[in-house]
Amino acid sequence: MVHRKVALVTGASSGIGNAIARSLHRNGVTVYAGARRVGRMNDLDDLGITTLALDITDPASVESVVDRIVSETGRVDILVNNAGYGLMGAVEDVPLEQAQDQFNVNLFGAARLIQSVLPMMRQQHAGRIINITSVDGKVAQPFGAWYVASKFALEGLSDALRMELQPQGVHVAVIEPGAIQSEWADIAADHLQALSANGPYEKDASRAAAILKAVKKFSSKPKVIARLVDKAALSRRPKTRYSAGAGSQILWAQRFLSDKTIDRLWQVVGKAAEQITR
Repeated sequence: MVHRKVALVTGASSGIGNAIARSLHRNGVTVYAGARRVGRMNDLDDLGITTLALDITDPASVESVVDRIVSETGRVDILVNNAGYGLMGAVEDVPLEQAQDQFNVNLFGAARLIQSVLPMMRQQHAGRIINITSVDGKVAQPFGAWYVASKFALEGLSDALRMELQPQGVHVAVIEPGAIQSEWADIAADHLQALSANGPYEKDASRAAAILKAVKKFSSKPKVIARLVDKAALSRRPKTRYSAGAGSQILWAQRFLSDKTIDRLWQVVGKAAEQITR
């Protein structure tokens, strides 16, 4: 008997997560879409996707959601860890409590979901765990230290997890988006300006905020990432890493450029962004 695959997608209220839920549903997957703001997923409800209140930083919320999925379907085949946000600001300016919150969502929230679904996936001897990281998980950007650190950490966790789970029949893949149309850039720019727009980093922080605002003009549609998730979730032989979206070419360039060259590149991009956003 062929079972209809069951997926849990986090952060599905907008942007990339919403597009992922739609695309998996369109490909015949039974999708459970989770987010804190359930009211913003009415469009997914209209498609027949089950939407759930989910706070990935709350163990009880995660346990309740996973228990419900297993109770209703008897399985979990695909976990897409997409929920996250970008905390921007100079390292000196960002309160460590906020930095810890960044890791609680972007890293430990994902790990909590992974730990919750793995018993079922191991029992099935099959499953796909797909972690949405970022090009910032490989290439740092100024004033994004804590966001970058959380994504670097998620990349490393994914690598170790992949090796642990290969004998269990569970595949781990990473999706590394470039600039994608969403609320992310505006929220990140607001964080940056609130924390570092006044003070010793004012000039460079303003330039970094200009980059975030300028990037919106060239961002790719969320569907380019949703299509990669489809491949990672449904291909017979999925890759361990996928990347797409405006600016994701930096991952290729990083192989050939020195650290100092990349540092200078950020300065050039910042100056150009200031001209664009004036």
